[in-house]
Amino acid sequence: MTFATCDICDANEDKIAAGTLAVLPPIFQKYGAQLVFSGPATTLKVFEDNVLVRAALETPGNGHVLVVDGGGSLRCALVGGNLGVLAEKNGWAGIIVNGCIRDSEEINTCNIGVRALGTHPQRSVRKGAGDRDLRVSIGGVAIHPGDWIYADADGVLVSAVKID
Repeated sequence: MTFATCDICDANEDKIAAGTLAVLPPIFQKYGAQLVFSGPATTLKVFEDNVLVRAALETPGNGHVLVVDGGGSLRCALVGGNLGVLAEKNGWAGIIVNGCIRDSEEINTCNIGVRALGTHPQRSVRKGAGDRDLRVSIGGVAIHPGDWIYADADGVLVSAVKID
């Protein structure tokens, strides 16, 4: 996988203007062994509850990126080391968390890419509340199931279609 988000933006200014390509705000920290990753989005909307995150990562990822809209909460972690290992084992390309992760040193050894707002040592509650496969919004950018996610050292892009 070779791409640069800067080059994608430069070559697709028309898509940015049309709103079919967007840049997530630079609010994410980088974790995981893969700095560069891409794939179609699978979306979750949860709040301080990671039951659906685990359920998603227990399924075959098939190179998808799990996009978790955790409402931007900084009060607990939605992904930890065990889930990082699960994501790698099940073929997920990466995870984007609009919230926190924990066990960052463990996650950094996993062969996936992870973006999150930061780390928090406390785990989430486990009630099973939330929704899957719906439009989410992170930093004012809409992400639909199946949108393509491109992440590298310079940022995270969301595209309505795969960019070659």
